[in-house]
Parts: sequence; C-alpha cells; structure tokens
Amino acid sequence: MIEDGKTARQLYTEFKAAPTRRRFGFGRRAAVVNIDVQCAYTQPQTYVTAYETDPRQIEHINAVSAAIRARNWPVVWTYVAYLPSGEDCGVWGTRTDTPDSLQNIKEGSPRAQLDPRTQRAATDIVFNKRMASAFFETHFRSLLTFHRIDTVIVTGGSTSGCVRATVVDGLSCGFRMIVPEECVADKHESPHFANLYDMAVKYADVMPVADVLAAIPTLEG
Repeated sequence: MIEDGKTARQLYTEFKAAPTRRRFGFGRRAAVVNIDVQCAYTQPQTYVTAYETDPRQIEHINAVSAAIRARNWPVVWTYVAYLPSGEDCGVWGTRTDTPDSLQNIKEGSPRAQLDPRTQRAATDIVFNKRMASAFFETHFRSLLTFHRIDTVIVTGGSTSGCVRATVVDGLSCGFRMIVPEECVADKHESPHFANLYDMAVKYADVMPVADVLAAIPTLEG
C-alpha cells in the first residue's frame, strides 16, 4: 500500500486516466532494446525467479521488434550471464548465493538463453550486460549514436530493476524513452505498477503497446 491507502496499480491507473505530465513524444528514429528476455526470468514452470506479467508479453515484444526491424533500425536483445566464479557480478552478486541468484546465471547455461519464443533475425544485436542498465559499460550508446537514434523503446524485465535503470540512463543520455506497458514485467504487482507510475511521471512515456506499434511506421526516419 502507498499514500492515501491506494495501491500502486490504482495510482498508475489514475495517472493514465488524468496525466499530470505531457509526453516527451517520439523523435525521428527509434530502436528497441529487449531487456533480459531470457529463460531465467520467463519460464515460471522452471525457474522460481520468473516474472509475473501480461501473458502475451513476448508476443508483444516480437511485434515491436518486427516493426522496428521493418524500418531497418536497431533491434537489440540483452541477457545477463556471468563467469563460473560469478566474480564479474561484482558487489551486486554478493547479497545471496542461492542456486537461483543473479551470479549463478552462468554464461552458456539454460538460464542465460533467450526465451525460445523470441523471434530474432540475423541482423539483430545481442549482448551480455552485467549490471542493471543496458547502457552501463556496454557499447549500446555508441550503437544508438551510429544509427542516429533519438528514441529508445524498452521492453523486458524487471520493471523495477533493469528496465527502470535503462530508462533513467537513457533519458540522462538525451534519448526519448518509451515503455510499452504490456511488454515489461516484474516479480510482483506492486513494484511493477509503482515503477510504471514513477517512470511515466519522470523518465519515460509509458503507453499501450498498440500506441507504440501505431507510431513506429509514422516516424520520419
């Protein structure tokens, strides 16, 4: 529960119905970054850390990726995986040492693999990120600059973790950040909706995936 006894879902729903901030809007050219759509997080029947989300999340991610690909703009997939020792997880990996913990997602393991339902093309870009943000110590920003991208669509998980971190870093780097709400997920409802609300108020345009898909073909390029 949060202020005035409202749930995070209620707060986000009220904001959507009566926004108190105008949108940043799309720019001229967009990329999509699909954050950690990997088996460790997308298969609740196998891995206890899996996110709760829209049951069509990966279908929606595939649709957004296809729309960006059709414009010949970057489609990026990230995944988290670490060395057998886990030491490249750094301080982030020192909080737990359970079998399902972060530093125990090993490079090349089933948990590190992108979900087989994801639809990727040979032209897509896939890279391993070791911290929350897709921008942190990766080539992501230079890739966007090379392709003259000014708008970044963020999907994947978790809403309160890697999605939010990527959105905040992206805005800080001067990009317009877009979050299709059905395309992101978290372990629990409260952090999911609390962070959708917070990103919508401060850092990104959070909108239905249908609106994102309608906008992509209209961008100037």
